[in-house]
Amino acid sequence: MLTIDPGDTVRFRTLDAGWGLGPRDPEGGAWPKFAPRDPERDAGHALCGPVAIRGAEPGMALEVRIDALRPGPYGWTVAGGWGSDFNRRLGVAEERGTVLSWTLDPEALTGRDQHGHGVALRPFMGVLGLAPAEPGLHPTAPPRATGGNIDCKELVAGTTLYLPVAVPGALFSVGDGHGAQGDGESGGTAIECPMDLVELTFGLRDDLRLTAPRARTDEGWLTFGFHEDLQEATYRALDAMLDLLRERHGIPRAQALALASVVVDLRVTQIVNGARGVHAVLPHGALA
Repeated sequence: MLTIDPGDTVRFRTLDAGWGLGPRDPEGGAWPKFAPRDPERDAGHALCGPVAIRGAEPGMALEVRIDALRPGPYGWTVAGGWGSDFNRRLGVAEERGTVLSWTLDPEALTGRDQHGHGVALRPFMGVLGLAPAEPGLHPTAPPRATGGNIDCKELVAGTTLYLPVAVPGALFSVGDGHGAQGDGESGGTAIECPMDLVELTFGLRDDLRLTAPRARTDEGWLTFGFHEDLQEATYRALDAMLDLLRERHGIPRAQALALASVVVDLRVTQIVNGARGVHAVLPHGALA
């Protein structure tokens, strides 16, 4: 475990979410993977961490500034072919699953799959999170109050993420690089890719009392809500946004809700991680 001081910058290099060591064969052939792995502890996303931050205590917030992100040269996207209710309702449960194998250009920030489809890249990390307070082993798939598999496409370089600290040292982990993703992550995966560089700078905030992640992007402020029910996730994201409006503008709660109805956007972060995600967005300058 790496231990750092507030203000330190850490550079990571991450595997893709599936522990891959090379491109994925779209025809289902052999896929080189990192080994050996503990079948119980390493069944989830491939993550780097934990990183302990000296002085971090429960009740504080960890400030994570995303300084730089550089994707690797390949990625993959899979969809369909398994019998979940989600896939049945979309008519792809009985079909053979699809694998898109992407060649990525980290300089031009473009990607192209084996069918010739080209997309612009906007890389971000799917998993940015702290250890929860509850003991035991925790799956990496669902996002939680301390972050984790948030899968928010807005968390690009230049963003600062704020996470509530639940245990001494905070214990931060990162992984699940994405080359590009739409809001919702509709098929279950984004362009899953390794990251050749993830540069993060860490700080501590004892003036923030958060119950869920919060972020500041070039576009505006984001608050998050996670729950198995999408409606409840929406309420939680909006509730956190009302807290932010009160903190930053001194607005009473009912007035904050009225103003949120005018200037705040609600977006579906993802619908595929067990706990669904919604993020509320307050654009900079929207409220004079």
